[in-house]
Amino acid sequence: MRWLVAAVAGVLFVLAAPALPASAHAVLSESNPRPGAVVATLPGEIRLAFNEAVHAVPGKTVVAGPDGKRINAGDPAVADGALVLRLRAADRVTGTYVVSYRVISADSHPVSGSFTFSVGAPSAGPAAAVPTGIDPIVRALVPAAKYAGYVGLVLLIGPAVLLAVWYPRRLSRAAPLRLARAGIYAAAGGTVAALWLQAPAASGAALLDVAPAELWEVLTSQFGLLLLARLVALGAVAVILPRLRRRPDRRLGTGLALVAVGGLVTWPLTGHPVASPYAWLLVAADVVHLAAMGLWLGGLIVLAAVVLRRADPRELRLILPSWSRWALITVYWLVAAGVLQALVQLGGWPAVTGSTYGRLILVKGGLVVGVLAIAYLSRRLVQRGAFTAARLRRSVGVEAALAMAVLAASAVLVQLTPGRTVDVEAAAAARARGFATTLTSPLYAVQFEVYPAAVGEYNSFHAFVYTPEGRPLEVVEWTVTAALPGQGIEPMPNPVYTLTGNQGLGNITFPFAGDWRLTLTLRVSDFDQATVTAQVPVT
Repeated sequence: MRWLVAAVAGVLFVLAAPALPASAHAVLSESNPRPGAVVATLPGEIRLAFNEAVHAVPGKTVVAGPDGKRINAGDPAVADGALVLRLRAADRVTGTYVVSYRVISADSHPVSGSFTFSVGAPSAGPAAAVPTGIDPIVRALVPAAKYAGYVGLVLLIGPAVLLAVWYPRRLSRAAPLRLARAGIYAAAGGTVAALWLQAPAASGAALLDVAPAELWEVLTSQFGLLLLARLVALGAVAVILPRLRRRPDRRLGTGLALVAVGGLVTWPLTGHPVASPYAWLLVAADVVHLAAMGLWLGGLIVLAAVVLRRADPRELRLILPSWSRWALITVYWLVAAGVLQALVQLGGWPAVTGSTYGRLILVKGGLVVGVLAIAYLSRRLVQRGAFTAARLRRSVGVEAALAMAVLAASAVLVQLTPGRTVDVEAAAAARARGFATTLTSPLYAVQFEVYPAAVGEYNSFHAFVYTPEGRPLEVVEWTVTAALPGQGIEPMPNPVYTLTGNQGLGNITFPFAGDWRLTLTLRVSDFDQATVTAQVPVT
């Protein structure tokens, strides 16, 4: 038995050893070309930079040309912290290209997205991107698998500790052992489901549309190895559990504790804590949080379902005060670890109400306050000795039911982007803003972008001009004005100059928000010029 415990613990802690990154859900922070850009020639490669380390899902990062054909040469490589996709020559160069990516972030969450850029001028209709979302059924089942794992921890830890410390010797151990076994099954089922779901979540496929190669990719990743180690730990616990009795021998207790800690650490190592600032601190805090949750809530379930029903009053007067003191200590650690994680993952007060993650933290916090209020009343009854088993059982039952709701909130919370990435996402969204269009006249076609199309003086204007046949056309003189007729603002000139050949570069000022009328008059020879207009929404 000792060698089994030692071997399992060793495997778990070796798997926990790799260096941990220090960020959160991955966000595309830079790209070259950037979203919406218009470039003169097709680049030889596409660079995608994220705010944390990622690895690409094989076969799921695609660059499609204007004709809909894939032009990236295989999967992206990592260079200087960015993903680099090499491109082959396109059959039809001029037009709009679609970049579609799917990567796995440092906290094991699939992240996907897409954007377009154009060469020369946009196409009439860009090629369709590879689907980058997650199948709705898969999306719903992922938190369900997380919830099953949490419920399994609760049903396993609480009954095991009560059997070892507080459970009356005269009572049959069958009921708490059944609860603990149910916990092993629930945790193992949630883990197996998480292993399977990771494949379609990463590829965007349907629940059962998983190729063997995709499943193997999951199983051999750090995420998969950690979950396999969790299954090994649960198997070891299943072997040790039947030998567990009141005050077990020291070696058995130590071995079980080592396996338990090793198994618990696989949860934060496959979630937000591993990809956060102060990663090891948050991994440790999450282990404490999970252990305290399992002991407290699992203990409540055993008390309500078994002890308060079967123990006699004398046993209850010995068990309940001791349990109450330990429960109080457990709650302190539970709340302290939870608050520490919330502070780090939120990153600041704006994220509390400005992100879904922060708002769900508030909901979870409200539920925890409700649980603590009921726990306080139950503790007062025990301290005063003014309780009956039936009355205390009702109170403990309500407390456990609310705590299960907290678990449900946690299962959803771990799937959300942490609040501290709100600013990163906002910056990424700002980089993707702007206005781009193509305007035509009998003399030319002009494709231009205004970035970021926001109120202020610093809106860059970048344009390319072509003949009606699609050849580059040099501009002799640019006249660009912006007007807001709805507010009585007459056309204001904005400086634009020929950069090289058919490219124009300048700056546009938008003093107010609204739909601005941008007028371009381009002189392409001593005698030929034409005017085109566009409505530019400015925020």
